[in-house]
Amino acid sequence: MKNHAVSISCHIVVCTLAVVLAAAASAAQQPPHSYPSMAPLSQYLMPDQAEIALARSAAPASISSQATVLVLKPHGYVTAVEGKNGFVCVVERAWMSPFDSPQFWNPKLRGPICFNPQAAKSILPITYKRTELVLTGQSKEEIRKDIEAAFASKQLPPLEPGAMSYMMSRQGYLDDQFGHWISHLMFYTATDVNWGADQNGSPVMLNPQFHGEPEPVNVLMIPAGKWSDGTPSPAM
Repeated sequence: MKNHAVSISCHIVVCTLAVVLAAAASAAQQPPHSYPSMAPLSQYLMPDQAEIALARSAAPASISSQATVLVLKPHGYVTAVEGKNGFVCVVERAWMSPFDSPQFWNPKLRGPICFNPQAAKSILPITYKRTELVLTGQSKEEIRKDIEAAFASKQLPPLEPGAMSYMMSRQGYLDDQFGHWISHLMFYTATDVNWGADQNGSPVMLNPQFHGEPEPVNVLMIPAGKWSDGTPSPAM
């Protein structure tokens, strides 16, 4: 009788464990949470000092401490700190994601980035433009069409040679699946230039952020190995 009771007990434990593992596997297979529409604007905003600190964490202090820093307000980005070195640091929101991203409206996303002077002249205007369109209440499809029209009419500047940016913040939140991901640098090129991205043995990865849809720019990423504070960043 005792052996029979032990057998039943073990059977229950095994079945329970199987149910738990099955549930975990099922959860892992679920698609990422999607955000079908924009959340209330307040969920995308931050206190100024917190946003300034987060923006500066995108690059080493030798760069970010002398950079211009922007913060997001209900009417768009404004300058919170005037810089001296031509770099501009900002915290991007989810609407800078690819247009087909399920997290395009994710209010939790915070992407600290520091643009070098060339990118500040030619890539940062895309951030301004997308943000302006978002804050007027446009849909993703309307934003896409207006960005395409802005490039066609030369309202947005052409890509400056040498444009790049730092995304080395360990405090960023880039999406629900990977959190702050890894420390990396980004280089902006024409859409027909990819530096062997995503090939075996290549350290270069192609970011789907723009990729000609509709911005005529490729974004090439290279792991930096360390966060902006000098501590090791996880490998891929």
